[in-house]
Amino acid sequence: MPQDLSHLTEALLLAAKSAGAEDADAVAVEGTALSIDVREGKLEQAERSEGVDLGLRVLIGQKQAIVSASDVKPDTLRQMAERAVAMAAEAPDDPHIGLADPDQLARGWDVAALELQDPSDEPAPDQLEEDARRAEAAARDVTGISQVQSASAGYGRRQMHLATSAGFSGGFARTDRGLSVVAITGTGTEMERDYAGESRIFQADLPPPEEVGALAAERTLARAGARKPPTGAFPVLYDERISSGLMGHLVAAISGSAIARGSSWLLDALGEEVLPPALSLVEDPHRARVSGSRPFDGEGLPTRRRVIVENGVLQGWTLDLATGRKLGMPSTGSAARGTSGPPSPAMTNLTLTPGTQSAAELAREMGTGLWVTSMIGASINPTTGDYSRGASGYWVENGEIAYAVNECTIAGNLRDMLRTLVPGNDARGHLSRVVPSLLVEGLTVAGA
Repeated sequence: MPQDLSHLTEALLLAAKSAGAEDADAVAVEGTALSIDVREGKLEQAERSEGVDLGLRVLIGQKQAIVSASDVKPDTLRQMAERAVAMAAEAPDDPHIGLADPDQLARGWDVAALELQDPSDEPAPDQLEEDARRAEAAARDVTGISQVQSASAGYGRRQMHLATSAGFSGGFARTDRGLSVVAITGTGTEMERDYAGESRIFQADLPPPEEVGALAAERTLARAGARKPPTGAFPVLYDERISSGLMGHLVAAISGSAIARGSSWLLDALGEEVLPPALSLVEDPHRARVSGSRPFDGEGLPTRRRVIVENGVLQGWTLDLATGRKLGMPSTGSAARGTSGPPSPAMTNLTLTPGTQSAAELAREMGTGLWVTSMIGASINPTTGDYSRGASGYWVENGEIAYAVNECTIAGNLRDMLRTLVPGNDARGHLSRVVPSLLVEGLTVAGA
């Protein structure tokens, strides 16, 4: 039975006050997840999980402590509060912690406008199974596919509520429907695999299962005969499937946590050019039907559209209240909050300025180089930006794909790499990170 999450958070706040806390905030999260896997047309696995998780943060002076639980009985709430207060009494002082002032808190948001929850009923397991079967069959029926490793369909619903002793109380729910297929071509040492996956908030927006299965098969067949590329300095084209990872490295480097620690390769870059002058990076937490949208942050502050990089120039850090106080700056409304830890700064939806060329046109511009479609592992120096990752994809010669590539490494320095970006025009607008294919100069490819 669904819980009244606002009642649970208010009960936690009352328990914290009774136990001796000066201030407190509480998070309650209720979730349902259902996943179905099929193999060779038969049900292989069905899983369903449900539960409520609670998190309580108490503050006494400049000390804080966080406790979490998955039991909603009144006695558990009381014990959580007592333990949190006892822990806080032993914690070290932190001059930067503290709740938002009442006049900073979000008011009057419109959750419905964000369209984060599909109003239709939770899908029945047999409906998910049918979607997975259809996707698997579409991949398996393509000539050259030796087997389908997995075909999965899933549904999730997550509701959260945040309340603080400063007077904030608010929550929202989000849903998601997903479908994925992993296909294999060849056998033994000649075996290659690839995948396709789609996820949407609304079931009506999800592509047909046959489309997902056929795309997985197409990508897999293109990987047949993969071998190592040559070693040397070459341009690299990051496929749209993985290009948002480059923006992820930039986002991590401008997090208030990294800046406050002094451990960021962009530590001295505020107001400087970090991308080409034609590119801007924008965060917008209010995009409808997008998984990263939210009306308020993990400390109850209003979220807003922010220009992170404008015409290539870095405009600011990503801050919650604590990191903002450390740096002498206001919060950017960017706090993320779970049930087992304090708030921390994090970005939501990002959009990078698109280009005018398709990925194939960027490959022709590249001439000779590596077109990366998947990556494994990472060695990123957070202080210097030195970058090294395992990669696979396609070797391009004379602007055309020559052969599939595996077992290679690409390396460079992120600060140098990001200044050379040439974006494509193939970003998918339904994603939280709308980043097109990206052509990067000056990387070292280590292959044969």
